[in-house]
Amino acid sequence: MNKVFVTGGAGYVGSHVVLALGEAGYEVLTYDNLSTGHREAVLSGDLVVGDLSDRDLLYKTVADFRPDAVMHFAASIEVGESVHKPLKYYRNNSANALNLLEVVREVGIDKYIFSSTAAVYGNPQTLPVTEDAPLLPINPYGASKMISERFLADLAAADRDFEYVALRYFNVAGADPEIRLGQDYANPTHLITRALKTALGIFPKLQVFGTDYPTPDGTCIRDYIHIADLAQAHLDALGYLEKGGGSQIFNCGYGHGYSVRAVIDTARQVTGVDFPVEDAARREGDPAELVAGNAPIRAQLAWQPRHDDLEFIIRTAWEWEKRLAARRASS
Repeated sequence: MNKVFVTGGAGYVGSHVVLALGEAGYEVLTYDNLSTGHREAVLSGDLVVGDLSDRDLLYKTVADFRPDAVMHFAASIEVGESVHKPLKYYRNNSANALNLLEVVREVGIDKYIFSSTAAVYGNPQTLPVTEDAPLLPINPYGASKMISERFLADLAAADRDFEYVALRYFNVAGADPEIRLGQDYANPTHLITRALKTALGIFPKLQVFGTDYPTPDGTCIRDYIHIADLAQAHLDALGYLEKGGGSQIFNCGYGHGYSVRAVIDTARQVTGVDFPVEDAARREGDPAELVAGNAPIRAQLAWQPRHDDLEFIIRTAWEWEKRLAARRASS
């Protein structure tokens, strides 16, 4: 395999994977509507601006490129927004995923890697959560991704030529270690990004949503994975399918978590800024704790994370945020 079609490759996770694919020697074509992604973030291959709902353009693009594999990232990802705008999430994350799968099989592509989420688990009963845990999402974002996973499982069961890997992300954070890429959303909801933008004075304060969870310090606990390690997981998944691996689902996390307060403390240490923090009510759709069981991805994909260090994660994100702020100040 040497050609990969990537949806959402101008977004945060997709752009890092596109860069990694290019550096590994793959020919890449990105398809993105640029609703949250950025043209300048596509550092490898070409970009086609289009929406997954535009089936004619999607079919023509895929059929002309004839990729060996597809990686699907394009999605709406804000948990809170999904609670208030559920139909947007089912349209973009589920219906558009179905459009893509139909095109993929019509063109004859049989290798597929899907960007999923730990939100499919909801509030897991045991931790670390393993891939065979019940899927009980507590918000439309998680439910929309669960539906897309079901599409894949049913298609693979009906079509023996089709193989997929679904990667369930835990909390993705950080920036490219060389600071070529990072997260660039107009209104980010990710804790680390908001903390760093607060340190820069872009936001007046950082809110902590919920201080009465059943955790040691009362705040939510999350498993934070560095974006570069997550990008490598996608290349490992592609290599697994190239070697004839069968359809699988893998958690992507380090197997341990940090509370919101621990992240804030580390962000203050990294930035040297004692930025203001305000306690607030719980946010709808947030589970108390999410930590990955990651034995399968390590064993079956031989995934070897290199950046399991909260300070490193935050430091790379901080360098990116400073670069982004300087770029915008000069433009």
